[in-house]
Amino acid sequence: MSLKAQLEAIIYAAETPVTVEQMTALVKEAVVAEGISQEAEIKSRVRSCLEELAGEYGSEDHGIEIRQVAGGYRMSTKPEQHEVVRSFARSLKPPIRLSLPALETLAVIAYKQPVTVPEINDIRGVDSGGVIGTLLERKLITTAGRKQVIGRPILYKTTKEFLMRFGLKDVSELPSMEEFEKLVAESFQAELIPAGSAEPDTHRAEEIDEANEAEPQQEAAAEEKAG
Repeated sequence: MSLKAQLEAIIYAAETPVTVEQMTALVKEAVVAEGISQEAEIKSRVRSCLEELAGEYGSEDHGIEIRQVAGGYRMSTKPEQHEVVRSFARSLKPPIRLSLPALETLAVIAYKQPVTVPEINDIRGVDSGGVIGTLLERKLITTAGRKQVIGRPILYKTTKEFLMRFGLKDVSELPSMEEFEKLVAESFQAELIPAGSAEPDTHRAEEIDEANEAEPQQEAAAEEKAG
């Protein structure tokens, strides 16, 4: 099997982005068999093959692409195919909705990170405590230490899962706030739940874990739901 084919198979089988280091370790023997023995040269050969592979998938004949996401490589559907894929996903399972408070809180954290709950509350004008708990459960945000001020409040930031969900290489690729809110709406919801709704909050996404779908009671108790 060619080196390129091995890399393609690894990326396809992986559930999370695969780093160059991980792939290099897995295909090292195949590269050495080509007569390359230096570590730096082996890694360079892997990178070269990845670039070729990404270029091939970039053609109009492919509905998926290989791109860098959250520090690794991952296969994903091309933007122009999102509608047909979204329609397919909706045909397989009921829509999961995202609340407005959750969307707003996630956006604040994404653009102001690291940020504390009091700071988020000041920006939003309402208490965000319950929403923070839900975002933590979904692994879209995580703690980032404590702010060195009186009370030492916990700081929050987005996670690798957040980057994966939005197809971002890192937070520097975040679009404008307006574009981000539109992206969140398209990625996570079938329809927004009005603030104050008595319905349990759930979370819309094509790749959501089935385990998450079994938590409606916990989500209802957690308040607004995100991501």
